[in-house]
Amino acid sequence: MHLAVIRRTVFSISTMHSLRYSSKLGLNTVPVVARNSLLMQRRIFHNVMESYINDSKITRNISLPKLFAKQIQVREYASKVVKVPALAESITEGTLSRWNKKVGDFVRQDEEVATIETDKVDAPVNCPYSGTIVELYAKEDDTVAVDQDLFKIETGEAPAEEAETTKEETEKKEPKKEELKEEKEEPKKEEPRKKEEPKERKKEQFEQETIPSTSPPKTDSKSTTTLYGDREERYVKMNRMRLRIAERLKESQNTAASLTTFNEIDMSNVIDLRNTYKDSIMQKHGIKLGFMSAFVKASVFALQEIPIVNASIEGPDGGDTIVYRDYVDMSVAVATPKGLVTPVVRNAHLLSFIEIEKAIAELGKKARDGKITIEDMAGGTFTISNGGVYGSLYGTPIINMPQSAILGMHATKERPVAVNGKVEIRPMMYVALTYDHRLIDGREAVVFLKTIKEQIEDPRRLLLSI
Repeated sequence: MHLAVIRRTVFSISTMHSLRYSSKLGLNTVPVVARNSLLMQRRIFHNVMESYINDSKITRNISLPKLFAKQIQVREYASKVVKVPALAESITEGTLSRWNKKVGDFVRQDEEVATIETDKVDAPVNCPYSGTIVELYAKEDDTVAVDQDLFKIETGEAPAEEAETTKEETEKKEPKKEELKEEKEEPKKEEPRKKEEPKERKKEQFEQETIPSTSPPKTDSKSTTTLYGDREERYVKMNRMRLRIAERLKESQNTAASLTTFNEIDMSNVIDLRNTYKDSIMQKHGIKLGFMSAFVKASVFALQEIPIVNASIEGPDGGDTIVYRDYVDMSVAVATPKGLVTPVVRNAHLLSFIEIEKAIAELGKKARDGKITIEDMAGGTFTISNGGVYGSLYGTPIINMPQSAILGMHATKERPVAVNGKVEIRPMMYVALTYDHRLIDGREAVVFLKTIKEQIEDPRRLLLSI
């Protein structure tokens, strides 16, 4: 804008040449009309450029381009439109679930501006430039398509006020050295010892912390007074992930010939193994040793022994081709506030116990924090679902299509069992294998689950591969 005004008011080239020529002959040799025109243009030029030019007197011997180069520094601003980024290979649209910024806010490069909810994950929208948001093209809960205009931003550096506030915040956060010294000199006050809580109470607190909240979003509610008292109904629209989960589960029921076989596992030896080495593993690797790594290793061994369980049916009209795989990508079911997701542990057949535990912990954290990506969940060949962490004793899992089987783990409970002709109390777990009977016969399914049982009850088999 400034350049346009300057271009209209600045001297023309012919006028500039006459100005140079008049400097040699003297200003009085220039005609009166031309001289008045020059003076008027100089006055207008000076008024427009007073914020950019330090010297109000324009020297005749300096050409106009040099004058601009030395004394004019125009700050350029450009408005750019940011579009909806590519969400995934198979996803073309999503729901704008949240704006993290509003009009007038300054955004730094790569800062998250909005969140788009897709069928599988929440995709963040990061700003590719630094600048100030000037316009939003969509509202929350609107459906947006890939490459659709999302918001407009005026690129540039942060305003001076914001820079000062950020500086003050950093200064407040950093305590002075004198304050740190005084804090160090102060003796520590002895805190009263807390009474040890019973184990059952601690267990309840742990379960409350680990189980994510699945409370419905805020909606308009209608309450009516009837013969039965005040009764309330809430109508909550299903989010995209929940709709997709419902669609996939119904597709699994309609497509696969699902059948479930059961068995029970004595967990005594695995529990002893875990209790013996969990502290050493925590100190050396910084990871908790759970039961998932043992079941993943046992499942990998069983899948290699019976490869049909690791295969799948693919092709048109329900499938006409069997795909066998010589690798194992293990899908692990993880519950999140928005629904169940199944991130994949890649090349599980090549990983050790510790590596499997680290991979599961990392994927689980990403899923609960809402940072899981579609790439993290694509391409699994077999799924393990552990409903036992929520207290499930018995259940039939649903196949995660296009896979052919899924293993369901359940809670470990002490039960009386017959051991060598005697009744003993042992920690027992029921396990279930749901399989697609179109591809897997009953004999193969039973032998597969029995192989997992043998590996878990005697973990030494996992080391010897027998």
